[in-house]
Amino acid sequence: MPARSWLAALGEAMREHSRAIVALQWIVVVAYFVLLLVPPFMPLPAQDAHLYDNLRLFAQFAFWGIWWPFVMLSMMAMGRVWCGTLCPEGTLTEFASRHGLGRAIPRWLRWEGWPFIAFVATTVYGQLVSVYEYPEAAALVLGGSSIAAVAVGLVYGKGKRVWCRHLCPANGVFSLLARLAPVHFAADEEAWRRQPGRVPSINCAPLVDLRHLKSAAACHACGRCAGHRGAVALKARVPGSEILQAPASQITNAEATVLVFGVIGIASAAFLWSFSPWFVAMKLAAAAWLVDHNAFLLLQDNAPWWILTHYPRSQDVFTWLDGLCILAFILGGGLALGSAVYAALRLAAKLATDAALPWRRIALALLPLAGFGVFLGLSMLTLADLKAERVPLGWVPWARAALLAAGIAWSAWLGWRMIVPRDPGRRAAALAAYALALSFPALLWSVALFRW
Repeated sequence: MPARSWLAALGEAMREHSRAIVALQWIVVVAYFVLLLVPPFMPLPAQDAHLYDNLRLFAQFAFWGIWWPFVMLSMMAMGRVWCGTLCPEGTLTEFASRHGLGRAIPRWLRWEGWPFIAFVATTVYGQLVSVYEYPEAAALVLGGSSIAAVAVGLVYGKGKRVWCRHLCPANGVFSLLARLAPVHFAADEEAWRRQPGRVPSINCAPLVDLRHLKSAAACHACGRCAGHRGAVALKARVPGSEILQAPASQITNAEATVLVFGVIGIASAAFLWSFSPWFVAMKLAAAAWLVDHNAFLLLQDNAPWWILTHYPRSQDVFTWLDGLCILAFILGGGLALGSAVYAALRLAAKLATDAALPWRRIALALLPLAGFGVFLGLSMLTLADLKAERVPLGWVPWARAALLAAGIAWSAWLGWRMIVPRDPGRRAAALAAYALALSFPALLWSVALFRW
């Protein structure tokens, strides 16, 4: 049987075993709340505690060492299967919506800028309260997001995932990375039209127009629509082909902003501030200035833990100056990096002189590097925990170099295929500008991983 037919059969098997998937979803919900809500009430781990014998350590490793880095990687490999089959917030908001008020989605909630705002706010706040290190902060950030998901479900939609589609902090990133996946659910519009008579409709929880389903960006890959009207099937495709084929009209400025200023800019700065010599130099200079001017207010460390990291028993306390420097580094550094990439992309689009190739479409060629960058940043937490467990990590530099090289090469190839003006001189100039955009995050990650 051809590989494509096997994929179609797999998609239909997901539909036929939907009850098993629902059961799995609720098992994940229970595990999620156990790992989220129990550890904050446990005492600090002893010096000789391990991941395998301390729930507090295990929960942090499960969330930030396994869940988030490999969910990001799964988006690039399988599309949004996590969203459709495992995500606890998706399960909760859909369940709440099924039993809620069922109100129409207001216009303000459908604003395209919410994914960027939610992503930046969650990323920055998580760094201020050290969400990766302490279960109290994880419960606050992740639990707050889950409560909001349930609240939105109780008010809007009827059996829909309004939260996931419009407000989830990770939605913008997931929808971008899923475009790279080598598999996706897609509809054959000709087959759809040939289907005689009326066919029962499918409740698409993430609010996707199934008849015109081509992109993996919004599809949660839950399999409920597989085989619908003999037109929807799980299919294979060349990795990244959606980026090359997607018309500019299907790519919004909001999506490109999430990529350039969010994933490449803000996220990179958030991963790197804690060990960046630039951050240390900035904080020391600010502290020296304050001392010289007898201004000690910002050097106090009396902020509560839910505003700034404050765990005296762990000897981990942020001053107000620490908080301001973190904000300045993440927001300022993210804006600077994003602006440099944006300017180079705008230049590439201008040099290409192709109305079908605006900057936002060229920006998508940077997705592989951005995706691998997010994985490398999150996997730092994985490696830190494994190092504490004395797991041999001699292979790490080679693996990091391979991933970074793969992201650079893939993004370079996509840019080469995408930027094709007829004039050779213009193409060379446009490609040079794109290479400049690619070089900014590539150089930053190279320095961060192998020099700092």
